[in-house]
Amino acid sequence: MKKISSAAIWLVVFVLVIFACLALLETNKNVSTISVDKFQQYWVKKDIKSVQVREDKTVAGELKNGTQYETVVPLQRLIQVMEKYPNTSVAETYIKPASMPMWLQIVPTLLIILMLVAFWFMYMQQSQGGGGGGGNRGVMNFGKSRAKIATPDKRKVTFDDVAGEDEEKEELAEVVDFLKQPKKYLEAGARIPKGILLVGPPGTGKTLLARAVSGEAGVPFYSISGSDFVEMFVGVGASRVRDLFEQAKKSAPCIIFIDEIDAVGRQRGAGVGGGHDEREQTLNQLLVEMDGFGVNEGIIMIAATNRPDILDPALLRPGRFDRHILVGVPDVKGREEILKVHSKNKHLADEVKLNVLAKRTPGFTGADLENLMNEAALLTVRNNKKIIEMNELDEAVTRVIAGPEKKSKVISEKDRKLTAYHEAGHAVVMRYSPLSDPIHQISIIPRGMAGGYTMHLPEQDTSYTSKLKLKDDIVGLLGGRVAEKLILHDISTGAKNDIDRASSIARKMVTEYGMSDVLGPISFGNDHNEVFLGRDLGKSRNFSEEVANKIDSEVKAIVEEAYAKAEKILAENESKLHAVAQELLLKEKLEGAEFEAIIAKTELDDVAKSNSGRIELAKS
Repeated sequence: MKKISSAAIWLVVFVLVIFACLALLETNKNVSTISVDKFQQYWVKKDIKSVQVREDKTVAGELKNGTQYETVVPLQRLIQVMEKYPNTSVAETYIKPASMPMWLQIVPTLLIILMLVAFWFMYMQQSQGGGGGGGNRGVMNFGKSRAKIATPDKRKVTFDDVAGEDEEKEELAEVVDFLKQPKKYLEAGARIPKGILLVGPPGTGKTLLARAVSGEAGVPFYSISGSDFVEMFVGVGASRVRDLFEQAKKSAPCIIFIDEIDAVGRQRGAGVGGGHDEREQTLNQLLVEMDGFGVNEGIIMIAATNRPDILDPALLRPGRFDRHILVGVPDVKGREEILKVHSKNKHLADEVKLNVLAKRTPGFTGADLENLMNEAALLTVRNNKKIIEMNELDEAVTRVIAGPEKKSKVISEKDRKLTAYHEAGHAVVMRYSPLSDPIHQISIIPRGMAGGYTMHLPEQDTSYTSKLKLKDDIVGLLGGRVAEKLILHDISTGAKNDIDRASSIARKMVTEYGMSDVLGPISFGNDHNEVFLGRDLGKSRNFSEEVANKIDSEVKAIVEEAYAKAEKILAENESKLHAVAQELLLKEKLEGAEFEAIIAKTELDDVAKSNSGRIELAKS
């Protein structure tokens, strides 16, 4: 049976009291005031049932139809009418008015006021329930912390649930050891870090690591988002910070975890017109509290962010967030371990090799890999299977990267041909660019926002990218546009994304990586000054117009050089371009092995034709 809330009970009581008060005020219900002439008319027609002469000389009574009446007929006039038109059926009485005492008249009003106050107070109390932590979400407690607490008796997340982050877990292991055995650290004179800042791209497992520390240590875990501190009321953020640390001190040893700390920890005084005063007051209070508790009081601060560059320097100094741990994108071994964790409760076919799948997912974060396994499971159910096979996993990889297929989309034959030659152009140019990644899959089936795609995956993870590799990447991106121009003698808007990416790589080579022979190893532009102005407006310009012209010229030269190289490759391998495009029009999708087979067959055919031509020439 569903529990009835106290608010509903109070509401019913309130309504009943209102009805009771209305009943008390019902003394004048159905009473109509009539004039002297109207009274005489009723008297003559004998419609009056009774006449009551009150002590205050007013007349009241009841009509034969049951209606109560009253009139201010002068008593002398009443006597004249009654003598002139005798009516013996009317009961005449003289009564003392039964007036209601004054205190009883104001009781209904007082009851209504009291009930309104009680109902408002009850509503405020009720609204305080349901919040995180101690239910401090009511209006009366808006200055209380909204941190959610996870106690040790709840389901634990341990280091076994975190895969692919061995170094990160090792860094955090001594924090766990300190929370379990603080005595040996105190005896050695060691100071455990007050704060640990987890830095890394979204989805790499920063929050999961913090929960694992709590689960391993077996201590209370307070978690709150940086945006939960600041509200519309002045001073609320600082008040919530104070309350959070007061709660934590009562539960020490414990962990305080602030997710997305950049929401409250941005650099003070930044932006147009100065900083945000309320947010800065919250940050000031956080800085004070982190300095306030004792060195080994047992409170460990853990925070997570993917924007460490915009945090206030005072927050990052030793004594506050002492240790910075980079939680990066996992390598191929880490991806395999993460896939093992997320496939524990899934039925995989014997043919599935997680190490092969890990090689096909470079750049995937832990969240991406979890999503991949979930997509594969959903595809398995959609195909009425019970075991996840490699086909579903391959499709899931492509769905995560490029989105779902749109097989039902109606495409004209002209657009299909354009897409086929565009994607074939990418593939052939990449195939004959020495440093380009191998082709994994080519498709002319629309996915997401793209009309087709050419997927190329690196053979191994790399930490750095060379200048020649970047140039070959630009050549590969321009291969689709060059193929359109070479074969169809026209260009389309389909190459927009390719041109955007090629231009971006070329500009970064010149302005950020120092790869321009003309401008030299110099970085142009600084994007860390105005963090409140957005990604583009916040980038300060620290170079002259003359240098800007040189930058534009260098970017254009790099792109034009790559375009010429793509033209040369496709002109020398036009037969292969036609072969791949025709196969795409026939099958719509080609795997990497199929693409290589087409290239090999075409090369053999070209050699055979060349030899045949030489033989014919020799005979002649």
